[in-house]
Amino acid sequence: MRSDDELERRLLDRVRALGGPLAVAYSGGADSALVLAAGARALGPEQVLAVTAVSESLADGELSRARHLADDLGVVHLTPRTHELARAGYRANGPDRCYFCKSEVLDTISALARERGFDVVATGTNADDAADPYRPGIRAGRERGIRTPLLDAALTKADVRRLSRHWSLPTWDKPATPCLASRVRYGVEVTSYRLARVDRAEAAVRALAAEAGLHPRDLRVRDLGDRTRVEVDPPLVALMAALPGIAEALAEAGFAGLPHQVGAFRSGRLNTEG
Repeated sequence: MRSDDELERRLLDRVRALGGPLAVAYSGGADSALVLAAGARALGPEQVLAVTAVSESLADGELSRARHLADDLGVVHLTPRTHELARAGYRANGPDRCYFCKSEVLDTISALARERGFDVVATGTNADDAADPYRPGIRAGRERGIRTPLLDAALTKADVRRLSRHWSLPTWDKPATPCLASRVRYGVEVTSYRLARVDRAEAAVRALAAEAGLHPRDLRVRDLGDRTRVEVDPPLVALMAALPGIAEALAEAGFAGLPHQVGAFRSGRLNTEG
């Protein structure tokens, strides 16, 4: 196992090799937060730009948390509006949806970065992401010459969390927070209404769980078209399924009239079983 010092050295060397200044496509998740922190350490905060794409697919609360960390790092943080829903491939929601999403996001971020004099753009793609067969968004980055220092340094997700903890980043144990469109079953059209009701439903179910003393680390509300599935950490499935008020919370969020079930969370579940 590589030491914390070795992980740090490998990543900082990769970031320095990119030159500067560096713009980071910064979602606020553990991966992009580590790249942002590495940029600030290796190049200096004034040579780093954080850019967070803001659209209907960004879950409520994520932007404020991202902004807080960027401020702590002393990095300028920009939040351009992106328009994924204007892309037919994104709305159609096929297995390649992420390609169209990342194309929109990276085109917007790259253009804004160039206007500010930042010609190098990096993402938080890590070594595990590159090995995942369900990552069409990575192709969009490669086509655009986007840099991937975590991947180049061969850092896995576990390495990201370990080094983030070593650097005392608050995102070291942050659960994965993919875009809201990842909750919608392939083939079901992505719309602003569907994204908003998923966001409302997840917030409502999480609040309901907290009232009952349950605090799932991972929680998803999947829009399956003809029904809804609430996914939580496997040990909590039975407790959540027995929790009064879930049906009402889902209905109030916009899923009225649709049956629901409670099941175990698994990252990328819609890729393999729907």
